[in-house]
Amino acid sequence: MKKRKKKKSGIIKKVLLVIIIFLVICTGFIGYKTHINGGGIQGLLSTIVGNNKETLEKLEPIQILLLGVSTDLGGKITDTIMIATYDPQEQTASLLSIPRDTYTGEDYSKGSPNEKLNAVYSKGADKILSKVNSLTGLDLKYYMVVDNEALIKLVDVIGGVEFEVPIKMYYHDKTQGLNIELEKGVQVLDGEHAEQLLRFRKNDDFTGYPAEYGGDDIGRMKTQRNFIMATAKQTLQAKNIFKIKNIIDIIYEYVDTNLSISDIKAYVPYVVNFDVDNLKSAVLPGTSVGPTQTGSLYAPYWFIIINKHEAEKVTEELYFDSEKSNEEESLHQSTITENISKDETSKIKINILNGSGSKNKLKKVQKLIEDSGYEVTTNETTAVQNKTIIINTTNVDKKYINHIKGILGVEKISENGIPSNDSNITIIVGKDYK
Repeated sequence: MKKRKKKKSGIIKKVLLVIIIFLVICTGFIGYKTHINGGGIQGLLSTIVGNNKETLEKLEPIQILLLGVSTDLGGKITDTIMIATYDPQEQTASLLSIPRDTYTGEDYSKGSPNEKLNAVYSKGADKILSKVNSLTGLDLKYYMVVDNEALIKLVDVIGGVEFEVPIKMYYHDKTQGLNIELEKGVQVLDGEHAEQLLRFRKNDDFTGYPAEYGGDDIGRMKTQRNFIMATAKQTLQAKNIFKIKNIIDIIYEYVDTNLSISDIKAYVPYVVNFDVDNLKSAVLPGTSVGPTQTGSLYAPYWFIIINKHEAEKVTEELYFDSEKSNEEESLHQSTITENISKDETSKIKINILNGSGSKNKLKKVQKLIEDSGYEVTTNETTAVQNKTIIINTTNVDKKYINHIKGILGVEKISENGIPSNDSNITIIVGKDYK
């Protein structure tokens, strides 16, 4: 009886020894593969998905049309339209927002809501992909349709996202069951409040994003991009490595794409090394037309007409010139003051916002502008701004922008300000103005 027990005990010990040896070999092999695949999280993920050191060398930059679909829209109209680009070898990435009201038809003066870009999605993702290629001159092959529920659940899975809400958001709509109540400032947003942030357009009192932030539509797109960047940055932390299964489950349930699983898994290990702070972003520039406009800016509905020439410049900067930065930075045009007659400048309306905190600076800027023949429509106080900015709100000829830059000695401009009926150009006087 004792011999049998000793025999069984010996067999168990041998089996355990074999298992331990096997685990040591596997651990050593995985450790070795992780090391040759770059080490760290990248190396581990590369090993798990079957990549090797040659995989990265063969990976090309990838461009994807991102379409965010709100659940309250029944999945028929996409509310967020962006082009995401990632180069795993150079570790560069960008987001290009396209206004959802972009007109896609032939004659906007007779246009209908069905010709807006976001409405094209109802005809199929391939249709909107084709339209975006036509608008941008790019050759996008992939799309990814993301239900807002995906981002909401992802935020909850990673334990919330720390984000600076740019303004106080207070809006209620009983018909949609929508209640948005967010205070301005840095806070950790859970999934429910993340949805409120992304869906916000205007407050109950009809106020919205201020001009210095970009205005309503531009401001909303800016907030969406900033939140996506913040979510990506906080998702790609080492602590979330053990939540990959939950994240994958969310993707399977709420994301529709024509990318293959093999394509996705090839890029994933290298994304974790990307510094989200280096993500470049921009908005496809255009002019607002609508029922309250006159002349060539009239349309029966509100549309954004993409400026093809300016769109080419933006895509050139974003995708083909690494030295140029995002939408909020200067487009590096000459600061030499052009010789423009007052007959020409008198046709341009200027809105001046004082963000410097100094009435003397405001008076100085207004005098310089008026002495040059421009019509100053308003001069109001706004939130304190460090940098002086010139915003081309209606895509007027660049010679006027260069002229004003030369007059004021300002370098920073934006081509993506909110369209305005009251002015062609907005100048925000910052604390830096001398």
